[in-house]
Amino acid sequence: MKQKRKAGERETMKRYRMHAFVIAIALTLAMRLLLAEAGPVKRIGILAFSDESRYSDATRGVIDQLKVEGFVEPGVKFIKETAGANKAKAGELIKQFAAAKMDLIVTQGTSATVPVAREIKDVPIVFSMVYDPVEAGIAKDWKSSGNNTTGATTKIPMSSLLDSLKAFAPVKYLSVLYSPGEKNSEAQLRDLQKIQAMHRITVIPVPITEKEELRKILPEVVRTSDAIYVTGSNLVDSQVSMIVEMATKGKVPTISHLEDLVEKGVLIGVCINPYNLGRLAGEKAASVLRGAKPSSIPIETLKESDVILNMRTARGGGFRIPPEFIKTVKRKIE
Repeated sequence: MKQKRKAGERETMKRYRMHAFVIAIALTLAMRLLLAEAGPVKRIGILAFSDESRYSDATRGVIDQLKVEGFVEPGVKFIKETAGANKAKAGELIKQFAAAKMDLIVTQGTSATVPVAREIKDVPIVFSMVYDPVEAGIAKDWKSSGNNTTGATTKIPMSSLLDSLKAFAPVKYLSVLYSPGEKNSEAQLRDLQKIQAMHRITVIPVPITEKEELRKILPEVVRTSDAIYVTGSNLVDSQVSMIVEMATKGKVPTISHLEDLVEKGVLIGVCINPYNLGRLAGEKAASVLRGAKPSSIPIETLKESDVILNMRTARGGGFRIPPEFIKTVKRKIE
């Protein structure tokens, strides 16, 4: 009896495994049929120039918005790469993207977007976290790029930034730390220079090409400045802790238009939210994936910017915070 029972159990297990196998095959075939009906998988390459948190936040915004628009895995495959602030590595990744014939390329930052737009002309490109795409040579015009690009930018009215700065403290001399050759960094300097007379300040350009150079000249910059503007230069950003430390000791306020730099210690930010900017870029990416030409989609920025104050830096430097200024602050970093 025992042997018959065991034989029966083995037969039952065998049938169970066979049924499970048949069901698995059926599910696989059904999934393939669904994907076939939905069309081929869309392959989206995402390239960020560095590991800065603003780029990862913007990437998250792009992907979240695409999900809202119906572009979800497995119908979409995201290939995410970071160049680690290395131009040579960025060049290699761009070659890989070009060879892969993506359906769409999303770029984060001017230093990633410029070479991608230069090298790849047959794939739509949607950029984010670019300050001024026209000044950078990415697009011909904000209304129409005239090429295979469109996107969302971090550009804010520099008048708003200077208004916030002067509401915090009287400023006559504003030093601008920038890197020659980095298009976004140069564009921010030019925008400030255009309005300096209107705001009765003198903009002092401080070109930085090497980390050691910055370390040597920063004490003199702090001594001769009423405030320091930290641009979106990758080189300058990599030294933001040192910049903030020296400036705070000298009781010189620092300011930027980039939220992650304020989180790292810059005193004041007048910033576009990178995640929300990514969502805006995601809307444009969805339009492209549905068949729109990038040149038909205007380049935009968000309508609102936030004033952010780093309270740790404020306390560390013993800065007096005017009551009228604090009313304008949208977020405090404790």
